[in-house]
Formats: sequence, structure tokens, C-alpha cells
Amino acid sequence: MSLAEKIGAIMQRPGQDVVPKDDVPWWMKYAGRGLGTVGSMVAIVLGVWSCVGIVFGDINCLISGMWQMIAGAVVIMIEAPCCCLFIDFVQNISDWVEKRPYWNRAAFYCIIALPSVFLCRELQSIFGSGLIFTTGVIYGLMSLGRKASQQEMMSNADRETDATVSAPSSGMHSILVDNAAPMSFTGTPNTVLGSGV
Repeated sequence: MSLAEKIGAIMQRPGQDVVPKDDVPWWMKYAGRGLGTVGSMVAIVLGVWSCVGIVFGDINCLISGMWQMIAGAVVIMIEAPCCCLFIDFVQNISDWVEKRPYWNRAAFYCIIALPSVFLCRELQSIFGSGLIFTTGVIYGLMSLGRKASQQEMMSNADRETDATVSAPSSGMHSILVDNAAPMSFTGTPNTVLGSGV
């Protein structure tokens, strides 16, 4: 594959199919990819800034900064492989991740963003990892799919209402309250009200 074909394949990615395979709007795909690209670059820069904490003897912020830089590099390799054309396997990884469902990417981004914040609770760590986490949230919303129209929601609600009215309920309330049998005594009670016996 030539360099021009690689660049062409990279540039087509968000809307490459003529027939969309999912109901995610085009602007949401671009928002996820754009925030992932820009957010990972910002995370790398803020990770370097966080590593400066070693001057003050803060080892946790050094480890947090290194983690944040690695997380930013992984996200930029997945979201914008054109930024890493000099590495051969990046395009293969990006294509493999692109075939996976959106919730996989959402969970992965949210998980790799958290350790940096737990290690060093400073602004550069929170903001840099927060951008990666927000990218994961956008992909999580993309995995939920398209919201139904008002007509679809109303017809589904009517169908569910009709189904619950026609079918007998078998929940705990119906068993305990609606089907309760009256209590009866087999004999007369020993004491009668009003008499002192």
C-alpha cells in the first residue's frame, strides 16, 4: 500500500461507508475523533508538565505524568494514525479497533484515564486525563445508538400498556395483595370482647 493510499484511507474513515452500519450521527463521530486527537495531544503535553514534579520530589506525579503520556500516545494512535505514519503497525491497530463496537473503545478510554488522576490530584493530571475520559464518554454515548422518534416511543408505550393490561401480573404485589385469601377461624376465640372472662 502506497503512502497516498494510506492517507486516503485515513481521511475517509469517519464516513467511509455509503450505507451506514450504525445510526450514529456524523457529527458525533467527528466529535469523538476530534476530541480524542486534540485531547490526547493536550494530555501528552500536560503529562510532560506533570513529570516536572520530580524536581520537588513528588514521585506520584512523575508516575502519573508518564502514565498520562502513554495513555495520550495510545489514544492518538487509535484516533489519528496519520500522526504516527512513521510507525508501521499503528494503522493495523487503528483498523482493528475501528471494527470493534463503540463500547469497547469507551470502556478502554475511561479505564486508562483514571490511574493518572488517582496517582496525582493536580490540575494538569485532572484536565489531561479528563479529556481522554470525555472521549470515552462520547464513545459510550455512541454505543447507545440513536434515540427513537416521538411516534416510536409512544407506540412502544401503548404496546407495553396493552400487554400489561391483558396479561395477568405475576409480580409480588399481585401474589400478596390481589390473590390474598381471607383469614378464617376454625373455632371460636377464648375471650369475648366486653366480657371479663
